[in-house]
Amino acid sequence: MENLINYIQAKVRLTSSDKELISDCFVSEKVPAQTLLLKEGNVERFIYFLEKGIVKGYQNIDGKIVVQHLVEENDIFTSLDSFMTETSANDYYETITECQVVKISKKDFTRLQTKTTFWTQFVKEVTNEHLNCKMERVKDFQLLTAKERYLKFVNQHPKLVAGVSIDNIASFLGMEPQSLSRIRKQIVF
Repeated sequence: MENLINYIQAKVRLTSSDKELISDCFVSEKVPAQTLLLKEGNVERFIYFLEKGIVKGYQNIDGKIVVQHLVEENDIFTSLDSFMTETSANDYYETITECQVVKISKKDFTRLQTKTTFWTQFVKEVTNEHLNCKMERVKDFQLLTAKERYLKFVNQHPKLVAGVSIDNIASFLGMEPQSLSRIRKQIVF
């Protein structure tokens, strides 16, 4: 829980009563590797903060797994549209490694929104960060070669490179695993 509070405090100011309320609203859970946290067609019931481990978010498009999110420690993830509108999700979230998460339900999310002054600002900050990351990914797909996208990924996410399969990294970077294997053979670190 301490990591979550530090994450929130890096974005907004918290009082001691705010910290107590956060601790009351979030639930800690240990999740085994290869566990589905969300399945397409189900409604997302939680927003998660990943304290330990790696999670992937993906869609199954015509039988092909397309990885759209690789989440590492100290970040937030959810199927936001499904969570906010309480409608069926189009995606899956699955643990790659054993994970430690803290999660908040819609009821407690609303409770924080109505009982605090910091929560709305915090949600806005995180949403903007994630939107900026998505916009940067789109720009990277437009402007960078596959090799340049991989090198950028390696520099920005060394833990993911070490802990995620080549198939998942290739899908996340928009290439076939064979192409990524060829790129990796060309690179000398």
